[in-house]
Amino acid sequence: MNLVLIVLAAIVAVFGLIILIYNGLVQKRQRVNQAFADVDVQLKQRANLIPNLVETVKGYAAHEQETLQQVINARQAGQAASTAGEMAAADSAMRAALGKIFALAEAYPDLKANTNFLQLQQELSAIEDKLAAARRFYNSAVQDYNTAREQFPGSIIAGSFNFEARDFFDVGAGNRAALEEPPAVSFKKS
Repeated sequence: MNLVLIVLAAIVAVFGLIILIYNGLVQKRQRVNQAFADVDVQLKQRANLIPNLVETVKGYAAHEQETLQQVINARQAGQAASTAGEMAAADSAMRAALGKIFALAEAYPDLKANTNFLQLQQELSAIEDKLAAARRFYNSAVQDYNTAREQFPGSIIAGSFNFEARDFFDVGAGNRAALEEPPAVSFKKS
């Protein structure tokens, strides 16, 4: 009788452990999903400012059509992105295009002094800060999740229940230096 109870207790303990590990993986996967959604929200907020920025710049630098088109194309790529890798690539393109827009402001003192342009710069700067925080949170959640699914005995449960690895929000080697410094915003009037 004691042997049966010991075996039964061991079986219950094993199933309890499996349930705990499974629920932990589900919780971490949900945290990754939430963090991904947070990054997506920040990218969409930034993308929503782009048409206003383009229109403001058009009024002062209409002949800079190539630069404006790069911003529009980067915005469209960002809106079409659905994975972390696609979002990271679109984010890199957007940062490069926005850098060119803000460089234009240096060549056009009237644009640089325009209150709409200055307000858009401030809003973009605030969104960039929030986006950087959202990226860090997402990558931290991915690290926790991937670690939990790769460690033993989580790897057995993850493999059995198809917990797929998640990708980090990687901005690429060429853009790491640009992301380590906040966007340069100048509010000096010429």
